[in-house]
Amino acid sequence: MFVVLAASIVLVMATILLLYETLRLTSEHLSELPVPPRWRIVAVVLAAFAGHTAAVWTYAVAYWLLVLRLGLGAFSGVPIETFEDCLFVSVVAYSSLGYGDHAPVGHARLLTGVEALNGLLLIGWSASFTYLAMERYWPLHGKAHAHRAASARHPADGEPGRKPLFPPTAGT
Repeated sequence: MFVVLAASIVLVMATILLLYETLRLTSEHLSELPVPPRWRIVAVVLAAFAGHTAAVWTYAVAYWLLVLRLGLGAFSGVPIETFEDCLFVSVVAYSSLGYGDHAPVGHARLLTGVEALNGLLLIGWSASFTYLAMERYWPLHGKAHAHRAASARHPADGEPGRKPLFPPTAGT
């Protein structure tokens, strides 16, 4: 029991640090990306997904080591025999999806419960981070569109631009 409890604490700390560093690096380098605002938001979502994927794999390694190799806990239902099975259990627990294919028994119950709580916390954190990025970059869509429209009406080379359809101008 104490080994699984200690492993749970280490896993929570490790996954928090993993996501923290993922979001920190994303935040530091997001403004440097030479892409339009929409691709910056996509980069945030992909970075958060990568951070969550790393966290899921971290827990999967723990299941493989603790349950399959050390025999601390077990799962009833569909047998867990490979690392891929451990990865599936981890995804289901982390996301709180709970298919029910594998039911934790013994010390594995503590580990899956902690992973579900940890996943909930980290998913909420990355959702908040994504919201902040959208709050910052979403308004730039309108500015980029306004800049393109202004360039089309007043081109730099002196050619007349297309007239806007709205608002209607006098005489049309």
